[in-house]
Amino acid sequence: MAELKNEKALKNRYDFVYVFDVKDGNPNGDPDAGNLPRVDAETGQGIVTDVCLKRKVRNFVELTKNELDHFKIYIKEKAVLGKFHIEAFKDLKIKLGEESHNEIPSNLETELENYELPDGMTIKTEGDVQFLVVDSDADKKAIKDYIKESKPTEEIGKFLNEIVKNAKLRKQTSEETDKGKSWMCKNFYDIRAFGAVMSLKSAPNCGQVRGPIQFTFARSVEPIIISEHSITRMAVATEKEAEKQSGDNHTMGRKSTVPYGLYVAYGFVSAPLAKQTGFTEDDLELLWKALINMFENDRSAARGLMSARKLYVFKHSDELGNAPANKLFDLVKSAIKKKDTVDVARDFSDYNLPQKKEIEKSLPGGIELEEKI
Repeated sequence: MAELKNEKALKNRYDFVYVFDVKDGNPNGDPDAGNLPRVDAETGQGIVTDVCLKRKVRNFVELTKNELDHFKIYIKEKAVLGKFHIEAFKDLKIKLGEESHNEIPSNLETELENYELPDGMTIKTEGDVQFLVVDSDADKKAIKDYIKESKPTEEIGKFLNEIVKNAKLRKQTSEETDKGKSWMCKNFYDIRAFGAVMSLKSAPNCGQVRGPIQFTFARSVEPIIISEHSITRMAVATEKEAEKQSGDNHTMGRKSTVPYGLYVAYGFVSAPLAKQTGFTEDDLELLWKALINMFENDRSAARGLMSARKLYVFKHSDELGNAPANKLFDLVKSAIKKKDTVDVARDFSDYNLPQKKEIEKSLPGGIELEEKI
């Protein structure tokens, strides 16, 4: 994909260190371990995945921008991704295919008239013959899912599935794929920020995008302790449970938390990749704003008290950078230490973090440090 021209295109590489903490909460549960807080089995350090951090950024952008043009979110709860691709091709006026006309057997006409057809399917009458039409931009996967969930009769189900199977999308050109990719980057913040795989089989192919913003896993500074708590709900779900408890009506459960953990994540911003996706200076400012505020609008009892504590941003004078990221990160990492007077850390004040002036003394040439928090 060619570079998207924009006067606010990024002209600098950025590397950043993001420090946050959790108190009496589960910052990122592991579904493969009963949703316990993620932990490195060898070191005991707590882990928060990059996917978790990106999710919170997406949620913040969706909340603050409210689906405005150019700030839509592609990966979100209950999203049907294929619909976004179809929307892109419709807006670009790229023909997706041709309508598929299928004559309806006379023994199924009455039954089909009483069946609520899915989006993308309609019945048309031509003379004395009825046809079932599959639209050129129909989402085949969505139709198949609808047929399965609606549970039609065996004959109707077989007829509908056969029609969908035989409906063919027009083979698109590589130029059309690039146009679709550019449209998606322009309209979806998380695509132009984090990238996306948009080569779906059930919808127009919008290719793949490598995003300019990347995160590492966040790791706790020290090993964490996982505390498990028994909790009680003073209610039951069924009459049978109530009878079994003779009206006592309570349900026992468990909750897992980290008493306290200070986590550090690292991030990267690539100017060349930003130019390819159209990620701008304004988009970058929105990213910083999200990292600073995303916990404030994502509260839950399970996550306890999570707070953004520090955001160190290293700005390079060059697009490709003036120093290796690891050397910059080490200036921060080596200076984050628990205070000598503290035995067990249970608060942010139990740690010493480097100040901007201290780090600047060791900065390589061409690097500017910004302390966002």
